[in-house]
Amino acid sequence: MSTLLNILWVVLGGFFMALGWWFAGCLMALTIIGLPWARACFVIGQFSLWPFGREAVDRSAVNGTDDLGTGAVGLLGNIIWFVLAGWWLAIGHVTAALANFITIIGIPFGVQHLKLAVVSLSPIGKTIVDKH
Repeated sequence: MSTLLNILWVVLGGFFMALGWWFAGCLMALTIIGLPWARACFVIGQFSLWPFGREAVDRSAVNGTDDLGTGAVGLLGNIIWFVLAGWWLAIGHVTAALANFITIIGIPFGVQHLKLAVVSLSPIGKTIVDKH
């Protein structure tokens, strides 16, 4: 079922939002300082392209311990991310969600866009895992 949802997702806005994430990753990769955000953009861009059957969770919940991205440095990184790119990716996902909410079949896709909008506001310290 998740494969069918993912195929429909690509058509209903997932492809364009994945391109947005990858574009943000390319912009971040232009500088040495932006490389950690670039990696997160490419990972979440792949998740944005094929999201059903997977979810974004805090890395500390998966690993059981805090690391550099889940502590104070990660919070600072998320604040910088929000100022540079997070808000416009969130706007893109919210816009796509509103467009999907117009139809009944688009409601699950709109919900997924809203989940990705939340991730786009603070991606540092997150990881993508398969749903069980």
